[in-house]
Amino acid sequence: MAENSLNQALQAGLEQARKDSLYRSRRTLLPQGGPRVRMNGRSLLNFCSNDYLGLKDHPDICKAFKAGIDKFGAGSGASSLVTGYTIAHAALEEELAEFVGRERALLCSTGYMANLGVATSLAGRGDTIIEDRLNHASLIDGARLSGARLKRYQHADLRSFQQHLQQAGGKVLVMTDALFSMDGDEAPLAGLAQQCRNNDATLMVDDAHGIGVMGPGGSGTLAARGLDMAAVPVLMGTLGKAFGTFGAFIAGSEFLIDTLVQKARAYIYTTALPPALAQAGRAALAVVKDSDHRREHLQQLIRQLREGGRQLGLNFIESKTPIQPLLVGDPKQALELSNQLEKRGILVTAIRPPTVPAGTSRLRITLSAGHGKEDVELLLEALDKCRVN
Repeated sequence: MAENSLNQALQAGLEQARKDSLYRSRRTLLPQGGPRVRMNGRSLLNFCSNDYLGLKDHPDICKAFKAGIDKFGAGSGASSLVTGYTIAHAALEEELAEFVGRERALLCSTGYMANLGVATSLAGRGDTIIEDRLNHASLIDGARLSGARLKRYQHADLRSFQQHLQQAGGKVLVMTDALFSMDGDEAPLAGLAQQCRNNDATLMVDDAHGIGVMGPGGSGTLAARGLDMAAVPVLMGTLGKAFGTFGAFIAGSEFLIDTLVQKARAYIYTTALPPALAQAGRAALAVVKDSDHRREHLQQLIRQLREGGRQLGLNFIESKTPIQPLLVGDPKQALELSNQLEKRGILVTAIRPPTVPAGTSRLRITLSAGHGKEDVELLLEALDKCRVN
């Protein structure tokens, strides 16, 4: 396609996205510490970050990051299988494995790449991957990239899952989010684990939004539900949400991690995480373990928001997590409500298709332990005053 023809086609697609209220724009922000950011010359109270424990500014973590740069430099310089793997990476992997009760852990650059690595290493042509219909895009993309047959069951529906499981051929890999990032609800993990055991299927759980928030000492959703490595052989967690840093990890058996090192192209063929970030991750892990007070404060804020929303008649989706979606429906109305809140000093992103199904556009409100009760009151007051016709 010639350049002019390409640009014309691209322009038409962009114009249609704008017409459908589905065009996406990046915001240029200046963090101000805590839950506040500066945008277009105004200070806004941020209610759309995944910094669930409010740790991205924690002095111990920032100090470890700076010290890591002084010791290791700004980057790793190579992939992990060349010269990019340092003593900082090895130490963090050992500490993460112990934290989640697994034999070993493998550091990855992002949760997206971790999920691609798992799917493409554990399944292939002739195999079947079964996923929840509302799984994160990285899980779905990993399954498609693997070449395996992808089957998607109705959201959190064990009966629908069982039907797909009974019809599956070849090796069977089941992949699910633990906490769903757009709805804030939880997968039926115990039921999935039991059916996988009964049918010789491997269960992989992405706990990106549960690690640090759920379970004893923040050890995650699986620990909160009493599910060990025998029940869930493959666990993925991220460091860029509740941990306040960056990166991700896969945890499981010695054989699992060794296999991923040999076969996971998303791990093998990418530059290793900077070792200074691994140092920051180690400091973050120590803080997370000692953050029961932050987790309790976060739960208090969740209860405050939900009770206040109920009194105002707001249509919050049922969720006991820091992810509190306010269902709007129409993408144009969701954008309008987001813009109204911004004018009142509140930053909340409108989430629209294809991120969520058509007809379910929403405001994805997320709470952080960095928020105070007075911040939630300001949010509720703004929501009460901002109505969409």
